[in-house]
Amino acid sequence: MKMTATVKAILDKYEATSSAVKANLHRILMQGHLGGTGKLVILPVDQGFEHGPARSFAINPPAYDPHYHYQLAIDAGLSAYAAPLGMLEAGADTFAGQIPTILKVNSSNSWATTIDQAVTGSVSDALRLGCAAIGFTIYPGGDNVFEQMEEIRELSEEAKSVGIATVIWSYPRGPNLSKDAELALDVGAYAAHMAALLGAHIIKVKLPTAHVEQKDAQKAYEGTDWSKQSDRVKHVVQSSFAGRRIVVFSGGAAKGSDAVYQDARDIRDGGGNGSIIGRNTFQRPRAEALEMLAKIVSIYKNEE
Repeated sequence: MKMTATVKAILDKYEATSSAVKANLHRILMQGHLGGTGKLVILPVDQGFEHGPARSFAINPPAYDPHYHYQLAIDAGLSAYAAPLGMLEAGADTFAGQIPTILKVNSSNSWATTIDQAVTGSVSDALRLGCAAIGFTIYPGGDNVFEQMEEIRELSEEAKSVGIATVIWSYPRGPNLSKDAELALDVGAYAAHMAALLGAHIIKVKLPTAHVEQKDAQKAYEGTDWSKQSDRVKHVVQSSFAGRRIVVFSGGAAKGSDAVYQDARDIRDGGGNGSIIGRNTFQRPRAEALEMLAKIVSIYKNEE
């Protein structure tokens, strides 16, 4: 498919980025039913690491099979599929070239006693598997965040040297952040900005609430009505170099379909680039998941 003016305008904002990395961003931006629109829907399946297999897949047993997720992403016409090393290796030959993949190179688990993740994949793994990007989680606010920043600096530098893009999951979490603070508008915008400063090509954050947590930041947010989620999305995008970086928003915990669709509308209306949505799709029966993803795509295409 020929590059669209929209995709060209996005890629033109990535100065000092090699043509090889831009080619992989192009792969993602031009893939599937949203190809060429500048909008993305990515399927992430790292929940087995984070929550365990039963909590992740027992509700929809076919999802225990890594091939299920590859096929779901392909049949739904999604932009990319993101997963840890073993999941991608389990379908790498069968699905080679059919959808861009993102290797999640760090992971945690539900028994962890620190707010941190282990490096579980490498750039050489991503290259061997033909991935378009690596994905990495940082926890702004965590005691180990500076080590995480150093890890992604090294991994991202290596990835860029071989033409692979970098996606950063930036999730505020730590001893000085309450649950309300983790989703606060000012904290979420700060997290997105840190990901941009770390050199992320694609930034993944959670949808923020209207809560403003930091006392030192409250004055900057006074006088503006933050009740509309689309306005909060717009502020997060603004914080990501005034929209010079691709920003996608996490689907979060399982929720009703109407809430999922409204999130997509608010992301679209706020200028976000799309959704990275896992449990809200693969924990549903396949037919229902495909129907949901089709509707999300139609929302991002301004068809409803």
